[in-house]
Parts: sequence; structure tokens; C-alpha cells
Amino acid sequence: MVIRRTPVGSSSATIKARNISAVLLTLLRHQPISRVQLAERTGLSTTTITNLIADLIEQRIVTQIETQPEPARRRSVGRPQQGLCLAPDARYAIGIHIGVGSVNVALCNLLAQPVYGLSIDHPLDRAQGDVMAETIGMVRRVIGESGVDPGRIVGLGFGASGLVEPASGVNVVAPNLGWRDVPVRDQLCSALRLPVSVDNNVRAMALGEALFGRGKDVFSLAYVYVRVGVGAGIVVGGRLYYGGGAGAGEIGHMTILPHDGAACRCGNTGCLETLISEPVILRLAQQIAQREPEGRLARLCAGSTPSIEQVFAAARAGDSAVQAMLDERAYYLGVALANMVNILNPELIILGGILALGEDVLLPVVSETMRQCAFAHLGDKVRLETPSFYPNAGVVGAAALALNAFLYQQSEGFA
Repeated sequence: MVIRRTPVGSSSATIKARNISAVLLTLLRHQPISRVQLAERTGLSTTTITNLIADLIEQRIVTQIETQPEPARRRSVGRPQQGLCLAPDARYAIGIHIGVGSVNVALCNLLAQPVYGLSIDHPLDRAQGDVMAETIGMVRRVIGESGVDPGRIVGLGFGASGLVEPASGVNVVAPNLGWRDVPVRDQLCSALRLPVSVDNNVRAMALGEALFGRGKDVFSLAYVYVRVGVGAGIVVGGRLYYGGGAGAGEIGHMTILPHDGAACRCGNTGCLETLISEPVILRLAQQIAQREPEGRLARLCAGSTPSIEQVFAAARAGDSAVQAMLDERAYYLGVALANMVNILNPELIILGGILALGEDVLLPVVSETMRQCAFAHLGDKVRLETPSFYPNAGVVGAAALALNAFLYQQSEGFA
């Protein structure tokens, strides 16, 4: 049975949708939980909780299990306490992550756990229309090969590179892909006949962590992703923060070296992206390998262009020149995070992309610098973590967009 919708505009339907959202989100964060505890946490009456849970059990989204009684109640007799849990395979969402040179598609259950997925690589000069056509084909394959009832798929989430307008579902510009004004949502909806939620891929990753990962217990978090570019997603109170023009989180274009910095593709100089992105690190690493042909990095890459994995391996193996270069990159990132702490004061900062890959050689300096540079010891209260879902953060975040929009915080209620 699929979730049944009622027309928007009915005040009772709107109230019920909000109540269901409160129940589902509370279950997601605190399951297993009793009806009494659910009423206490949501502020809803026990009668409302009873009726909503009956609907959710009927639709097999919620299930009951026997749980141990609370310590204060362990002397009581009678039936075992009934705990309520989400049924993970009751509903699914499809996550699409468009990376630089790759497409990843995964079917995820309602806990955002990948069930079945496919990945392909594509050249950066490939036409946008060809990439989208192949992506649509991948989605169809995932649905067909997974064996999941399509009626249980609530929707599709698309994590796009670059600037996105979530309201229209348009990928306005993806500089690293050469995309401009791509109507992603309309193309996917037309081809697949599923509701679609589109957002920037790093914001999607941030939402995935807030709903399903390390951010479930915090009010505010920032997800900083470094690869070819540098971006951040911000979640406050369980909702993505966009700013006035949906541009919040462009940490890669925070000015770090205003006078002597390198030119950035955005047109400014000294941006963080010119100091910490993967291409910058690889360029500097290549210079080290050429300058020190007997060094550990040069021996690892054996005359070829070093990979980011080889750069980190050289640092771990004791290449002092490589480690010094990485320490300087990490220092600049730490300064940027200190600025973020001073402005936003998040409880948690999650570091993804190459920051997760090189956690052991980058994060010590990043953490120390952030804490030293942040105002009035604010940095001491911030947790620095790597992603819960690495290396699947992209598709999990994209699936989280759909699960959030079409299940957990849906705007329409149950019939």
C-alpha cells in the first residue's frame, strides 16, 4: 500500500501532516519508543498518537516490538511494554549523486541505507544531455534489478554539483561539469514519473548526516566537502539553511589570502578553494616529486602524476616535505573553519571528501588551528567528525532529500 495524499488546502490535512512529520522524525531519532514517550516528546495528546500510530501501522511504516520496561517500572506486572519502530523496508527512495566524472545511483530504504546501486564514470566533456539520459537509464535499472515494488518508492533525490535552485529544480551552473540552466527536476519527473527533490550535493550530504548520521543529536551542523571544489551544507533545527539567495555554504570562496593569493575560477583571488582543493594539493605534490626525485612521494608515483591517495601515503610514510605542504593546507582550512565557527557557531562540523580520505594527516592541524583562531574558545565546543556514510555520502544524501521531502516532512497528509 502506498502513502495516500489529500488535497493541499485542507487545514485538518495540514495539521495531520505536521503531526505525522513530528511522529516520524521522533521515531527516527529515538526508536524504539513507547506511545507514552512519543506523546511526551512530540507534545501531542495520547489520543492523537494512538490514531496516528494506528494509521502508520496499517500502512506498515511503523512496527511494534516488545521492549524492556524502564527501571522505575520494572516491578510492574502485566503485558510487556510495546516499543514502536520504523519498518526500514516499508518505503524506499532513490538517490542520484552527480560527481565530477561519475554518476552514482542507489535505492535506499527509509533509514537511508543503500539496498542496491550502480555507478559509472563519464568524461568531463560529455554532453549534459547524454549524462542525464544515461542517469535515467541507471535509475530504471536500479528499480528493475533491485526487485523492490515501485509502489514503495516515495521519490527521487538528486544531488547536483554547483549552484542549484531547489524550488525550481534547476541546476543553474555546475562549473566543473560545464552545465548551465539544466531543468533536472522536470527531466527526471517526465522520464520516471516519480516526485523529485533537487539540491546541491553538499547540502544533500549535510541533510543525510542530520537525519540519519552523526548529526541526529545536534541542533546545528555544517558539512564541509573538499574535492575538485570546496563547499559546505548547513543544517539548523533539522532543516537546510539556504541564505537569501540559496547560496549559503560557499566556503570555498571565502577569502583567505586577499593580497598575495592565487586567482580563483570565481574571478577573485586568495579563495580557500585555491589553497585546499584536490587539484591544488596534487599540483603542489607534483612539484615536490620533481624537486625531490629520491623522496618517498616520487618513489610511490614512479614518474607519473601522483594521486591523492599516494600523497597521503607519502605523508604517512614520513615524507617531511609532503607533510609540511599538507600542514600548510590544513592550516588554511582551520582558519576558514574558525571563521565559520565565529559566524554560525555549529555544534558539529563534518569533514568529507579528501578530508575524510586523509583524516589522520590533515585533521590534527585543522582542529588545532580552528580552536586557536576561533573567538573566546568557541572552537573548543565544536565536534569535528568525518562522515557516517563515507564513501556513500553522495547517494545517501541525495536519498535523504527525497525521504525528507516526500516522507518525513511531507507537506501533504495521509487520507
